Amino acid sequence: MFAGIIFILSFFNRESPRYLVKKGNVEHAKQNLSILRGLDGNSDYVLMELNEIERQLHEEEEATLGQGWLGYLKEMFLIPNNFYRIYLGLGSQLLSQWSGAQSITIYAPDFFALLGTKGQNEKLFATAIFGVVKFIAAIVCALFLIDFVGRKRSLSIGIGLQLVSMAYIAAYLTAVPQLADGEVFTKSQKAASTGAIVMVYISGFGWAMGWNSIQYLLNSEIYPLRIRAMSSSMVMCFHFVNQYGNSRAVPVMLLPTSSGGLGPAGTFWFFSAITAIGGVWAWMFIPETAGRSLEGMDKLFNLKWYQIGRMGEADAKQQDEVAGIVAMEDLNKARQLHVENAEVRA
Repeated sequence: MFAGIIFILSFFNRESPRYLVKKGNVEHAKQNLSILRGLDGNSDYVLMELNEIERQLHEEEEATLGQGWLGYLKEMFLIPNNFYRIYLGLGSQLLSQWSGAQSITIYAPDFFALLGTKGQNEKLFATAIFGVVKFIAAIVCALFLIDFVGRKRSLSIGIGLQLVSMAYIAAYLTAVPQLADGEVFTKSQKAASTGAIVMVYISGFGWAMGWNSIQYLLNSEIYPLRIRAMSSSMVMCFHFVNQYGNSRAVPVMLLPTSSGGLGPAGTFWFFSAITAIGGVWAWMFIPETAGRSLEGMDKLFNLKWYQIGRMGEADAKQQDEVAGIVAMEDLNKARQLHVENAEVRA
């Protein structure tokens, strides 16, 4: 049903200005860009962005001119800043998929049972609430928080919430033994069990605010136009490979250590460790991409690979200031030339 709705609505969507420029239809691109930005087609902002799109397209065409599909692969893997972007895409998919959030979604009834929820109806009800929490959190984060807070800061907060939640659940499963049939929790154990269930919901919000949003945003934003389709397709294949592997591995991980698994507590300690590693990795390597056009992304990746995540944004802003001055001068010259030509014709 949802695929059908997307298919129908796609016919009412305006074509990308970048695609139109690539096909040589610059006027149509200018018209669509002015509508998307809510500005006049001859405004400085629209003209500067259109010029930037044309400039990058020409540079990409010159870089792989006449090389065919081999040129795409060389551009993806042999140009350092492009390879770094693919590294970011693959790394974010790997760390996000093994951080445990997707596993909780898939095996929610089993996890709620481990945390003390008894009865099939109770487990399904808790799972339904978890789905609603994740759905609302995903909508709120995608529409409001991500751009307001910033991509990288939002990711850090989300990973932090997810890490606290996973560590609490792991500690709970380590400290509180599983109940046999007929046994009941003590008062303190019941409170700890309720806290662990609440932490499942908090982890869902953290996932929506952090990895769930950023893993897709990064993959759609950071690649140059010429290699964008191939790079993002490859990364999404890696996404589903890891999602499938994770869903197959979790039942085995939950087995007791005597049967070759990690046990419930060990599984959540594993998720906690991966989440912590992901937080450090994101802080070190992922630059802030909020507020940048696809063409402006190039400026984030001009530093050494170990500097991009921490200093790429500041360096890109300095480049923007210089480029803005040059672009304004070029625009003024073009306008002056247009006026002079009009006077000559008159």
